[in-house]
Amino acid sequence: MSQHGVPSRVIADPFRFAAEHRTLEGVVPVADLLRLADSLASGESDLRWTLEGSTADGVEGPEPRLRLRVDGALDLLCQRCLGGLPWVLRVERVLHPVRAGQPIPEEELEDDQVDAIELEAELDVLALIEDEVLLAMPIAPRHEICTAPLPSGAASKESPFAALASLRGSPSAK
Repeated sequence: MSQHGVPSRVIADPFRFAAEHRTLEGVVPVADLLRLADSLASGESDLRWTLEGSTADGVEGPEPRLRLRVDGALDLLCQRCLGGLPWVLRVERVLHPVRAGQPIPEEELEDDQVDAIELEAELDVLALIEDEVLLAMPIAPRHEICTAPLPSGAASKESPFAALASLRGSPSAK
């Protein structure tokens, strides 16, 4: 925890964090996740997150694990009508931190339950949350049923090809 009671968003040593079985949790405003801005109709909600450290038996002894949970709701931008699309977010990932330059064990690459993540010295929790939210979001969110937006100032606009079709049939166009 930081001195103001707000959880620190940077873990100086994620390997020690995991070995000591520590936990951090907090709430992050969606508006703080800047890379999400283009995909959202509104950034008014908050996401609740928890990061738990642990260890697992490995070939060479205990291996660090980080379990990240993120819950909340996002107001996504519908790709058809450009309106808001409520979407419930539930992310739960188990990560195996690996020091930069260290090879990722083969069994790690085949295991769908655990994702290896290469880390330098520290872990930016906010960036990790943002990465996992981006990976969880639908590629092209759309309402089941919606209409395309109409041009501004008009109920409907005549197609420019309709004018060409009328020229084709007129005697002066020959």
